[in-house]
Amino acid sequence: MRYVAAYLLATLGGNEKPSADAIKQILGSVGIDVDDDRLNKVISELAGKSVEEVMAAGTAKLASVPSGGASAGGAAASGGDAPVEEAKKEEVKEESEEESDDDMGFDLFG
Repeated sequence: MRYVAAYLLATLGGNEKPSADAIKQILGSVGIDVDDDRLNKVISELAGKSVEEVMAAGTAKLASVPSGGASAGGAAASGGDAPVEEAKKEEVKEESEEESDDDMGFDLFG
């Protein structure tokens, strides 16, 4: 995902066909190490395509992906309590991680 994001940043900056070096420079500026194999895969997949076309195709694919809580409700309605219990455990775990972030001792905006 970081390689795609860097590619998009480069195109937003006016570079219509970013090179591997341009993407490495963007990622290096924020301290991210680059895996050349993954970077070359992203560049080869996006070669000859406009960013707008790729985003439009991705949006069309996402339109077919179901979203919302219908699947969790269906599992609970069918009498399967295990998925609901697992979801509750995950929620508790997520809350404890958020609480630990609050206790770091600094305020981002204050």
